[in-house]
Amino acid sequence: MNSKLRNLAIAAVIALAITSLSACGGKDKVADSASNGLPAVTANAGEAPTITAPTGTAPTTLQTQDIIVGTGTEVQASSTLTVHYTLMTWSNGSIVESSWSGGQPATFPLSGVIAGWQQGLPGAKVGGRRLLVIPADLGYGPNGSGPIGPNETLIFVVDIIAVS
Repeated sequence: MNSKLRNLAIAAVIALAITSLSACGGKDKVADSASNGLPAVTANAGEAPTITAPTGTAPTTLQTQDIIVGTGTEVQASSTLTVHYTLMTWSNGSIVESSWSGGQPATFPLSGVIAGWQQGLPGAKVGGRRLLVIPADLGYGPNGSGPIGPNETLIFVVDIIAVS
């Protein structure tokens, strides 16, 4: 390879490396969940997540993905959690509820919430952000609840703040 071509190749590799490094540290870092058919979620710790509206057919089984892997205490089935969460519905891709809006996290025993949380959150750790896509049978079922319609697939993004 002549020196001019080699210098161009080296410059291209350096430019690619710089682009990749700046993308990794960007403020709007997005977890690559879209490649597996799930909504994409921003991975900015300490900030309300942005969730892309889902497309296609909703999954029929519980889907979980760690957007940010926590390093603190691990969630157990018997844990009481303090979390920030955002809830979006699959059918229309709109945010239904978010603890971030009120500025206060929620605290509750994991055993007292829907089955999708009880099955999808154990193993998550404090400091983590987990995406849960919950089919209706593990959510609010055929009756729905409040603003959640019957047989709705739920999309939760849950930030684990404390576990006891």
